[in-house]
Amino acid sequence: MSTLFVRTLRDDPADAEIPSHRYLVRAGYVRRVAPGVYSWLPLGLKVLQRVEAIVREEMSAIGAQEVLLPALLPKEPYEISHRWTEYGPNLFRLTDRKGAEMLLGPTHEEMFTLMVKDLYSSYKDLPLVLYQIQNKYRDEARPRAGILRGREFVMKDSYSFDVDDEGLAASYALHRAAYIKIFDRLGFDYVIVNANAGAMGGSASEEFLAIARNGEDTFVRSPGGYAANVEAVRINAPDPVPYDQAAPARVVDTPDVPTIDTLVALLNDSYPREDRAWTAADTLKNVVFMTVAPDGTRAPVVIGLPGDREVDPARLAVALAPCEVEAFTEDDFRNYPQLVKGYIGPAHENGPFLGERGAAAIRYLLDPRVVAGTVWATGANEIRKHVIGLVAGRDFTADGVADVAEIREGDPAPDGSGPLSLARGVEMGHIFQLGRKYAQSLGLKVLDRTGKLVTVTMGSYGIGVSRAVGMVAEANCDDKGLCWPRELAPYQVMVIATGKGEEILERATQIAEALDARGVSVLLDDRKASPGVKFNDAELLGMPTSLVVGRRLAEGVVEIRDRRSGDRREVPVDDAVAAVLTEIGR
Repeated sequence: MSTLFVRTLRDDPADAEIPSHRYLVRAGYVRRVAPGVYSWLPLGLKVLQRVEAIVREEMSAIGAQEVLLPALLPKEPYEISHRWTEYGPNLFRLTDRKGAEMLLGPTHEEMFTLMVKDLYSSYKDLPLVLYQIQNKYRDEARPRAGILRGREFVMKDSYSFDVDDEGLAASYALHRAAYIKIFDRLGFDYVIVNANAGAMGGSASEEFLAIARNGEDTFVRSPGGYAANVEAVRINAPDPVPYDQAAPARVVDTPDVPTIDTLVALLNDSYPREDRAWTAADTLKNVVFMTVAPDGTRAPVVIGLPGDREVDPARLAVALAPCEVEAFTEDDFRNYPQLVKGYIGPAHENGPFLGERGAAAIRYLLDPRVVAGTVWATGANEIRKHVIGLVAGRDFTADGVADVAEIREGDPAPDGSGPLSLARGVEMGHIFQLGRKYAQSLGLKVLDRTGKLVTVTMGSYGIGVSRAVGMVAEANCDDKGLCWPRELAPYQVMVIATGKGEEILERATQIAEALDARGVSVLLDDRKASPGVKFNDAELLGMPTSLVVGRRLAEGVVEIRDRRSGDRREVPVDDAVAAVLTEIGR
């Protein structure tokens, strides 16, 4: 400890929001360089390397081969795949001295595809799995939580190459099983959920989410086993309803109804239904957003959904990708005067109003629950007026469906496996069946058994290696500091010399050297500091086992402490090495 490059801190960093961020900085594992950018100090690097070792072992077990590609990449392959624009502002772009545009790699599908294309041309070369552990770069709008959400991070990304879809399914299954082993060894609670492929593209996609109340991802699960990222949930649309006998829609006065609740109250008071009371679910809420295409083009879009639901921003972002989504501002309303704020509706007296072919000429998307024949109360596109009895399919249509409404506790699972419950998690891994998207665009073909040229099918599989360090820390800490699992701890044992006199330090050093000779990684606290400082630092640093050599050495006794349980026991000093070996399972 007297020579280790570390400086523990007593105060939390000002920007720390969660325990792992606080303790990794305070204990000297990482150090902030800029928002979302961290240096790895010796202790942190040891943990990172231990996570990498687990990943490498399990990837090797499925026959994957490790390579290392550059992080600085040319623009052209990403233009061909369209991700140069689809990634939007998350991509770090730069220009070299000759004017060539380049990027810092957010992920490497294009480069792996081209590498295999350069070297392989026959089905005999496949299947193939390649992987790397590499720094990745994404210009996060809001980096947070220390190394859990950074702009530079370490990621394991692997890629499978197969001749046909059956081969892809087998490669996907191999990776899925390997990921289960990796995350089991890392030791935190996790769940595998259906996910959205996003900018990656492809078909089947699953996420491995570490369960954490501080997690930034919301997922759902049911008693029957359904599990999905909330962005990937697709509700089952009800069947259309016959509307031949539906009464004509009519416009009614609705003064002073700034909210759905006040509208429902007015409808029940002034325009009561014969069958039952009005509820928020009978109203059609039309919410307007501004979309920004990758080329910068701005256009409004209106989402129609039942009034008892809110638009989920994460689900909306996925539905409208690669466009960015922004709130519709007062300036936007002034630029689109046909949209009457608070009274927007899909139809007016002359027919359809919203929709690209409607009078407003504004894109209109409907929630899947708004099926033909359903009857609604909604805005009449006039101040202080709504329309009741408006029938979907008869009085209005839409340009498409947007399944972007919030998912709520108790909603039915799409597969009928019971009510959904909501929880929070942190994405630790994501696996994709990419299919032929990248191979097609970049021309990766091989000759099959018949001599026919076929497009290779691919899978992509990522693990957030540096994020895993943060998540392990988040799951293994208490109010005193970190409590590393033994397989990931920077050192197996911390030997603490406390008290005055050379004999204490000499004996502590002898014990540390004896353990080291037995292959045990040992951190010796040989500093000239008070016992209180040393004990506090030991708890903050979080080594799983500590051996205290102190004033009771004169009685021939030392103390073994377990960081996680807090248990302490005294052993004869002559038995200290054997006792520690037993303690750590050696």
